[in-house]
Amino acid sequence: MSAYDKVMLARSKGRPTGTSYIENIFDSFIELHGDRRFGDDPAIVGGIATLEGVPVTVIAIEKGTDTKERLKRNFGMPSPEGYRKALRLMKQAEKFRRPVVCLVDTSGAYCGLGAEERGQAQAIAENLIELSTLRTPVISILIGEGGSGGALALALADRVWILENAMYSVISPEGCASILWKDAKKVKDAAECLKLTAQDMKELGVVEQIITEEDVSATYAQVKSLLSAELPALMSLSVEELLAARYGRFRQF
Repeated sequence: MSAYDKVMLARSKGRPTGTSYIENIFDSFIELHGDRRFGDDPAIVGGIATLEGVPVTVIAIEKGTDTKERLKRNFGMPSPEGYRKALRLMKQAEKFRRPVVCLVDTSGAYCGLGAEERGQAQAIAENLIELSTLRTPVISILIGEGGSGGALALALADRVWILENAMYSVISPEGCASILWKDAKKVKDAAECLKLTAQDMKELGVVEQIITEEDVSATYAQVKSLLSAELPALMSLSVEELLAARYGRFRQF
């Protein structure tokens, strides 16, 4: 299967979205809204839940499943208020020493005029700065598309996992082809050059775990099992050990 075939699978219409993972993995999810500055961004769903009885903060980028919902969710392209909402929930989790689980699926942050006027770049940058020193464990899982800074804003984590048919890239293959070759027909070549598949990410050391996708129910079960094993291990570390390991993880790149 080519890299571009994987891109198409990552974008496929019937692929489970962030809220599907929340519903099938976590218990007692309570959604929290708003960034306390501008408004609520439906492209990011976040709140408090439990996993095997342990309180966690869950944050998911949500694309929607049909045309009406995708329009409401802006096709999973978050605005600044979405990233600020996510950061507010992360800081709340830090206060109460709750681990954070992020589910990432976006082609990228919304680049509309309103988003730029409200500080899109600053919102993403603030998330990166705060996540680098967040004093509680963070696990990010790429469940579909992982596009550029819009994905990275929720993926500067202690552990980064990816589904086998997901992707993670600094730019879309289409964007890359238009910049490098000025030719949209080069999109397949761009996908190969970008090294954006789950297998590429594992080989490069960008992710620690590839999650299989043979069956949706089995995928949910695997994610739940991995989280149930990894979160207690991370929670057992002192804050100093956690931050040192996170710093080391990204410095090695």
